[in-house]
Amino acid sequence: MSDTDHSPIVNTPAGRLEGTREDGLHVFKGIPYAEPPTGQNRWRPPMPKADWNDIKEATSFGPACPQPPRRPGSIYADDLGPTSEDCLSLNVWAPEDASNAPVYVWIHGGTLIWGASKECYYHGARLAREGMVVVTINYRLGILGYLAHPELSADSVDGISGNYGLMDQIEALKWVRRNISAFGGDPNNVTVAGESAGALSILYLLSSPAAKGLFSKAILQSSYLISTPHLKERVHGETPAEEIGSDVGKKLQASDLSVLRAMDAQDLVDNATLAGYLPFGTVDGHLLPAQPADIFDRGEQAPVPVLAGFNSGEVRSLPFLAAPPPSSRAEYEDVIRGRYGEMAEEYLRLYPSTDMMESNFAVVRDALYGWTAEKLVLQQSEQGLPSYLYLFDHGYPAADAADLHAFHACEIPYMFGNFDRTPPLWPTNPDTAEEHALSDKMVSYWSRFAATGTPTAPETAEWPAYGNTRAYMAFRDKPEPGANLMPGMFEFHDYEISRRRKDGGTPWNWNVGLASPPLSEKQR
Repeated sequence: MSDTDHSPIVNTPAGRLEGTREDGLHVFKGIPYAEPPTGQNRWRPPMPKADWNDIKEATSFGPACPQPPRRPGSIYADDLGPTSEDCLSLNVWAPEDASNAPVYVWIHGGTLIWGASKECYYHGARLAREGMVVVTINYRLGILGYLAHPELSADSVDGISGNYGLMDQIEALKWVRRNISAFGGDPNNVTVAGESAGALSILYLLSSPAAKGLFSKAILQSSYLISTPHLKERVHGETPAEEIGSDVGKKLQASDLSVLRAMDAQDLVDNATLAGYLPFGTVDGHLLPAQPADIFDRGEQAPVPVLAGFNSGEVRSLPFLAAPPPSSRAEYEDVIRGRYGEMAEEYLRLYPSTDMMESNFAVVRDALYGWTAEKLVLQQSEQGLPSYLYLFDHGYPAADAADLHAFHACEIPYMFGNFDRTPPLWPTNPDTAEEHALSDKMVSYWSRFAATGTPTAPETAEWPAYGNTRAYMAFRDKPEPGANLMPGMFEFHDYEISRRRKDGGTPWNWNVGLASPPLSEKQR
């Protein structure tokens, strides 16, 4: 790197970039890693950004991908500024003296519908001060990022469609591998990290042959290993992805692909959302060769250590995921016995009728996030890869007063060290020494795992690998190591999900508890 008028200049293989200096860091924002996916390139694989000769200014975040408004009153709503279909950019925070430093690539969440790399709590400065080069990326969202359609498959040399957002993430990782050493990063020590849909994306990356070798460790916060639509077949009760795409095209009164490509991007996104389109990855036999759960069971996932976990109050800020309780405890128990057969008594032990709403929140949390986290750590550990499980169970006054104890994503300001950077309706984090101490420890654990594969923090509890003792770390007022998290939880959901997978006609996602379908003959 060099300086011009106190601004850092980096000479990457892609071209020269001028950034800004911020408190001992070199910061570069809005770096394009792919050509604009617009016009005829809408719903095509990303094309690498052509190299440039002049110095490119990299001082402002790039636009977010077009997306619908957040739900009214959402604590996650943030001002993302202008949006554009030309959104494939990334941002870099690097220590001024970085040399062969570990690289931390963050993939944002938002249900594959919302979000951007520039969201306030993803500011990478605090993590970069731990000696890492921090990268945050944009990728295509919603219908722009995940539409599968028969005409798109016919237009593809591989005969596939969908997964464009996943292709973007892979292209961004390829850009990092080629260019990050110019910022002082080590291209052979890259950790991918993400929360919610960002962690779901990392599940896809772990499952995709196209992503293997692009990262050496993975951090998955509140991930969910759910059943995934196949491109052309109805599998596990999921509608084929091409059929979903054809249906949304009809609802948008688009006679063919050319009409869809000619639509204004924001109008397309808004109308597709109103029409009920929900983005997911697609099992296409290429990028995703099979169900991610099957890939992990066969040991075909990327052989990298993982750090994975979830929050005790995941569903408190996502109450629409939980079925409303019935009018009486007796009705609750009758429904559960009809849905779970011989497993009903164990269900009622884990999720009793004494507090039906709490039980409804807990079963969705465990089936989506808890089972996934422990499954991932267990399966990587079985391959001899030291991996680490956590539970975030920390509350603070503003969140607890709103009945949002340890809510979905509330760990992000702690592990990013960004208490002063949260969305407007976010329960305000206390600016106290105790809260900052917990954050400092999480920053250390996360950054040391990225650097070395072992999460450590000075003057605090050792975080044991999952191993034979099923060890985990609980983050409450301080880190507290333990073993055998939530006894019975993992075994129950592993059995139930295995039962659904064997049946082959039933999805496994948020249709659990009171929303669970009756047992089929195969499941009985």
